[in-house]
Amino acid sequence: MKMQKERELIVECGKLLKSSGLCPGTSGNLSICSGDRSMLAISPSGMDYDSLTPEDIVVTDLDANVIDGKRRPSSEWALHTLFYRKRPDINAVVHTHSLYCTTFAVLHEPIRAVHFAIAGAGAPEVRCAPYALFGSEELAETAVNFCGSDNAVLLANHGILCCGKDISKAYSLAVDLEYCARLQYQASCIGTPQFISAGQMQDVLRQFRGYGQ
Repeated sequence: MKMQKERELIVECGKLLKSSGLCPGTSGNLSICSGDRSMLAISPSGMDYDSLTPEDIVVTDLDANVIDGKRRPSSEWALHTLFYRKRPDINAVVHTHSLYCTTFAVLHEPIRAVHFAIAGAGAPEVRCAPYALFGSEELAETAVNFCGSDNAVLLANHGILCCGKDISKAYSLAVDLEYCARLQYQASCIGTPQFISAGQMQDVLRQFRGYGQ
């Protein structure tokens, strides 16, 4: 079975996405790119994460031609393949419909610097790409363009996409940004949020470059 380790990691991460509430129902999708960047393992379309096995994960090339697997790949295959073609620095993509991030996507507003944890996105805010039909190449192109060199982008009236050097980092970023979005929402319900300034965020971003092991 091709990309067995990556398929196992997707199953494991999918269960975490479901249990954490980041992907209600069968929403969202995730993938891991191979080391030689010739193919990727991606979650199947419309299947419950709790029922997934490594055999259910689909392996395709970067043009979405199925190489190994009996299922149909996620309907957002174009989103994943284009990110890997345009972003050689990333190896994993996690796309969720998490409640608070999607709330700001519905508002077409960015997630702003309410907490320094947003620095994992590689920018002082997470921008919102304009609306495009789910599963379309237009959505993929719009998301890639608005994300730029950042590690996350909101998709208008849809959800959020997070990417990283590995699936663990992409998943952790999805968790952190949902936390930031919830803080921004809750603070806005009580009063006027006081955001970390642009200059202060530059200090945070520099600090983040050396964070962790």
